Amino acid sequence: MDVGADEFEQSLPLLQELVLGADFVGLDIEFTGLRSNLSRPQQISLFDLPSDWYLKTRHSVQQFTICQIGLSVFSSIEGESNKYVAHSCNFFLFPTTFGILDSEFSFQASSVQFLNQYGFDYNKFLKNGIPYMNEEQEKKIKHNILTGNWRVRSSLDKDQIKVVIDEVTRWLDLAEEGDWMTLPGITGFQAFEVQLVLRQALPDIWTVPRDQGIIVKKVSKQHRWYLENTSGDRASCWKEKILLSARGFSVFFQMLVKAQKPLVGHNMMMDLLHLHEKFFRPLPESYDQFKLNIHNLFPVLIDTKNVTKDIWKELNFPRVSNLSEVYEVLNSDLNPTRNSGPVVIHASKCEKYVETKYPHEAAYDAFLCGSVLLKVAHLLAWRVRGAGSMPEPSFPLYLDVLAPYVNQVNLIRAGVPKINFSGPDCPSIRPPVLLLRVRKWPGVNEQQVYLLGAS
Repeated sequence: MDVGADEFEQSLPLLQELVLGADFVGLDIEFTGLRSNLSRPQQISLFDLPSDWYLKTRHSVQQFTICQIGLSVFSSIEGESNKYVAHSCNFFLFPTTFGILDSEFSFQASSVQFLNQYGFDYNKFLKNGIPYMNEEQEKKIKHNILTGNWRVRSSLDKDQIKVVIDEVTRWLDLAEEGDWMTLPGITGFQAFEVQLVLRQALPDIWTVPRDQGIIVKKVSKQHRWYLENTSGDRASCWKEKILLSARGFSVFFQMLVKAQKPLVGHNMMMDLLHLHEKFFRPLPESYDQFKLNIHNLFPVLIDTKNVTKDIWKELNFPRVSNLSEVYEVLNSDLNPTRNSGPVVIHASKCEKYVETKYPHEAAYDAFLCGSVLLKVAHLLAWRVRGAGSMPEPSFPLYLDVLAPYVNQVNLIRAGVPKINFSGPDCPSIRPPVLLLRVRKWPGVNEQQVYLLGAS
């Protein structure tokens, strides 16, 4: 199921209900770029400690943005043994352009090309993306609303506002006190912005939001003062309702945080960095503070890349290079628990993935993450307890066998293989010294060899 700005607010109650009733949530995110083309010293290295890796990657996360988030909400079916239903949703996002907020972000050609190859619809991202903001941006918006220091930033909004003010001004010249008119087709948080600007520009009008647009009424200055100071207006026109619309996906992010459900991803480190930066707070300079913040937001993280690495070696499964291949192996006869493991069905309105594969579509990959987790957990339980002595499978049982992997997130291309979000990181296993001798490679010095090895 695809969700854009047009459908998002009406979907929120259902989304909240699904998350609250879930056993866990699968996550995948697509970005406008992955890594900035930094100078050599700032590029990540196989010798980086986690703190070094974090500081180098932080810059890229601040430069690029999220274009799609995929969530797959897994819930066990009551009364049916080891059976789950998955609700999978794609959310197209676009940074809030509201008041003083006007974000800048970059595209990386290789990332655009990659997503194009898999059919990503950039029109949905650019034209119907759900707005979002982090806590720092929300504070700025609140301050500007409360102080009345409001500015329309985008040229499109400025043009729209000018047309609206001209139309209302012409109408006012002929209107009597008590007359009203309708401005159709202005909805969402743009409707609140139009109201605020109209009220600032014209002292003898009042505005009321409606589902189909905005009603403008000609009033006396005394009546205007009364309307401005009634609690009903403060609640309906600005403050909470404005912020609810402008915060967009950040509202759902807070629902996800409050639900405290296990969050499952595959190579999810970049996902966590972007979640922190875009919806919580700007990434701190301190690596330890980042770890603490993420652990407070999501106390139970499970990275299927980290889980599958160990069991792949033990069971001598064939080498795989991506999440789709992991899923295929676990669904094949190579998996000794293939026929006894958990069953996952797609919810109604989420049946797009029943027969067709959509690799690198965020919700599809989120569904694969959740399915892989259940299959690997069942395999681990079978290995630990044996087929004959294993109790009735359940998600709490699976969490028990997954305990060694909880909050251990895979780290690509660094001095350690993973980050521990609930304790100290494991020490680096890289050798402290590498002795290299150049043979038959004229014109190369020690510094060049070091730079090649560190890149």
